[in-house]
Amino acid sequence: MLIQAIGAVLPTALAVALSPFPLIGVVLLLAGRQGRRNGLLFAAGWITGLGVAATLVVVVFGGADDPDSTSSAIADWGRVAAGVALIVLGARKWWKRPRAGDEAEASAWMASLDSATAGRALLLGALLSGANPKNLVLAASAATSIVEAGVHSADLVVAVIAFVLVGSCTVLGSVIIHLVGGQRAASFLDGIRQFMVTNSNVITVIVLVLLGASILGDGLTGLGR
Repeated sequence: MLIQAIGAVLPTALAVALSPFPLIGVVLLLAGRQGRRNGLLFAAGWITGLGVAATLVVVVFGGADDPDSTSSAIADWGRVAAGVALIVLGARKWWKRPRAGDEAEASAWMASLDSATAGRALLLGALLSGANPKNLVLAASAATSIVEAGVHSADLVVAVIAFVLVGSCTVLGSVIIHLVGGQRAASFLDGIRQFMVTNSNVITVIVLVLLGASILGDGLTGLGR
C-alpha cells in the first residue's frame, strides 16, 4: 500500500517541483546578499508550507479510503473540480502569456529579492508552496490519493514526506548545488533561472493542462464506481 501511495503522488509532486517561479525565486535569493541564509530559509518555508497543506487534507479526508463513504465521494467531486480548475488556469495562463516584446511577468518582483530579509525569505517560501492556489490544488489531490491508498500510521507519514520531498526537489537541489558548487554552481543556476524566466509560461501551461486532465479523469473514474 505504501508503494502504491507513493506512486500515486509522484506525478503531482513533480508538477509542484516544476513550478517555475519558486525555482526562479530561490536562485535569485541565493545570488543576493545573505544568499546562503536566505536560500536555506526559503527552502524551510517551502517545505513547511507544502507539508502543512498536505497534512490538512489528509486529516480532513481521513475516511476516503472507504469508497462508499461520504469522504470518498467528496474527494472524487473535489478531484473533478480541481482538474477543471487546473485546466482553466492553464488556458488562462496561455491566453495572458506575454507577447513578443513584452516584459517578462516575473521581473517586477525578481529585483527585490537581492536584499530580502530573513523573514521575507522564509515567508516567501511558505506562501509560494502552501498558500499558492495551484499548489493547494495539487497538494489536495496528492493527499487524497495517499488516503485512498489505504495507508495508515507510519506509512501515512512516510507517504506525505515523500510527496513533500519530491515536490521540493528542485528548490532543495538548487540550495544544495549552491552550497557545494561555488562559482560554477552560480553560473549553472543562473542559466536555469534564465531558461525558466524565458519559458515559464509554456512550462506552467503544459503542467497545468496535462495534470488537470489526469486529475479530472481520476475524479470521474471514482464517481463512476
